[in-house]
Amino acid sequence: MLVAFATAAIAILAPWSLMMPPGVAYGAGGFLLLMGVIRGRQAWRVLRYQRNMRRMPTYKVRSNKIPLSRRKLFLGRGFRWSQKHTQRLRDTIRPEVQHYVQPGFLYQWARRKEVAWESVPVLSGVAHLLRVRAWWNPVAPLPAVGGKSTLHAVELEEQDVWMDIGERVGHTLVLGTTRVGKTRLAEILITQDIRRGDVVIVFDPKGDADLLRRVYAEAKRAGRAKDFYMFHLGFPQVSARYNAIGNFSRITEVATRIANQLPSEGNSAAFKEFAWRFVNIIARALVALGRRPDYQQVRRYINDIEPLFMEYARAHLDQHGAEDWKAQVEELAGKITERNLPAALRGRNIEAIALMRHLQGQDLYDPVLDGLVSAFKYDKTYFDKIVSSVGPLMEKLTTGNISALISPDYLDENDTRPIFEWMDVIRRKGIVYVGLDALTDTTVASAVGNPMFADLVSVAGHIYKHGVSGESTDTPPTISMHADEFNELIGDEFIPLLNKAGGAGFQVTAYTQTWSDVEARMGNRAKAGQVAGNFNTLIMLRVKELATAEMLTEQLPRVEVFTLMSVSGVDDSSDPGSGIDFKSRNEDRISVSEVPMLTPAELITLPKGQAFALLEGGQLWKIRMPLPAVDSDMPETFTEIANEMERTYITNDHWYRIQEPWWGAVADITEPTDEIEVSDD
Repeated sequence: MLVAFATAAIAILAPWSLMMPPGVAYGAGGFLLLMGVIRGRQAWRVLRYQRNMRRMPTYKVRSNKIPLSRRKLFLGRGFRWSQKHTQRLRDTIRPEVQHYVQPGFLYQWARRKEVAWESVPVLSGVAHLLRVRAWWNPVAPLPAVGGKSTLHAVELEEQDVWMDIGERVGHTLVLGTTRVGKTRLAEILITQDIRRGDVVIVFDPKGDADLLRRVYAEAKRAGRAKDFYMFHLGFPQVSARYNAIGNFSRITEVATRIANQLPSEGNSAAFKEFAWRFVNIIARALVALGRRPDYQQVRRYINDIEPLFMEYARAHLDQHGAEDWKAQVEELAGKITERNLPAALRGRNIEAIALMRHLQGQDLYDPVLDGLVSAFKYDKTYFDKIVSSVGPLMEKLTTGNISALISPDYLDENDTRPIFEWMDVIRRKGIVYVGLDALTDTTVASAVGNPMFADLVSVAGHIYKHGVSGESTDTPPTISMHADEFNELIGDEFIPLLNKAGGAGFQVTAYTQTWSDVEARMGNRAKAGQVAGNFNTLIMLRVKELATAEMLTEQLPRVEVFTLMSVSGVDDSSDPGSGIDFKSRNEDRISVSEVPMLTPAELITLPKGQAFALLEGGQLWKIRMPLPAVDSDMPETFTEIANEMERTYITNDHWYRIQEPWWGAVADITEPTDEIEVSDD
């Protein structure tokens, strides 16, 4: 390059020195300049390639600058992985090229002195300068993203990576170990879904404050703050309310949602069935009385079904009994003595026993009443034993502040927290953040999250059959559901949500650490495989479990790579008359071998913020994601979010009125607002 430029300059400025006529010299100079530019560009590509082997350039995008398309989903920047990249990656592990891959001597010296001089009075300032990441520091430390930068450096020509929106109905699975970028990837996808106008539902078992703030900030930025709901078990004072068993297509769903939280292995299966039966009896009676089931009522009547039986029996006799039924019941009650009662009825309310005997003497049949009578007739001790499995669960769900959160009183005008329902959220194209606070109580988080999934499945079935507005010909809305740490949420309810809800517009993006977490949660490898088979798109960040890594690598073909082998040898001659004492030879042999396109070792060494993705029918892409920086309009506290929501909440409960702030008892919880930088190294 330098020779070409120098010769071109001589040819143009002093053609006589090359003994050329000016016309020929100018033509030769132009040709040499072009050759210099081409060789310079090639040299620049080589230098960039070598630099990227040690340190990838920073990739940082603010959320309002994230690309948006109505037909595509932006994932980051990257390239499609092919045999060429497998070849280059294998070349980087050869011993003779390690000086291009590993940091140099000065870098290693700076890292040693940075620690050694940290506490030395004078040299501590020098140590501080060595740690500064700036353009003027040639030995600046690499960003703390770990992994091997060579995984992305094998390709210089990056491009924006987009996934077709139509593929999302096939659902997306994101796998990655702790703190490698799963939640940040979720932020990027959620940001686009909100800006696109989808119904967005975010399940966050941990209750990540950064994710909550991001979701709310994007809703506000998109002009959709009035449609935002926050449900958070960790902060019930500032949370919207939700009744997981108050809405259903079939009455049996109430008992199923509660009983599914109970153990079903071994002898527990029978107790689970008994619990289902009695919860179903209670739910049917409540609905027949015009009351909406909730956890508080189920707990009350599981412990003592007598009041519910009496209430329903009176209502039934008012409608179907004789005009003088009250007098008849009083007459029966006067004849009852404790001594003549069977053991199972001793200690019971005399009026309840009289009601039961009066009903048994009437030629009236009612299936709900029949169930209540059968439950009432059980011996109290025996009844407590057969429903003992559901008691502790109900206790956990109805203790403390969360009781009013998941068993809302629809007629309490003093409680100004809004109540939301999934169908209403979908009609309004709302945005819901669900924080389950699983770090505090995993059991309660699961017991609340799973019925939410079951409720969504029921809503999906309704939309599939009748549409959102009641017309089956309606085009279903796009419902983007993001389930972070979904191994904490998954249960039998999740499977139909994956394999049947796509026709209702649901597109699920699930995030978890290892696939073994899912298998352990399901308790059955076949069921876990059933779940995995419903994810058409797989995005895998750094993982530490071999079996999880093989979920991706086992789906890839094997490719041929070339290996250059140097061969040298010397032969001496045993023929003294030949005139040749020895012969030497040097050879370069190229051999071809078949290797996996990608191995689990590469996935285990991915830097933070980087991923491999199988998109659109198994196309392998290497991606590095932009982690959004904190924007100036990000809310800093939960109280700030609550203030905004109080001004914008609109509920479907016409009696609902805002009277006074309902977050006064909650202290400000300020989250860090440091700008996030992403460097894939």
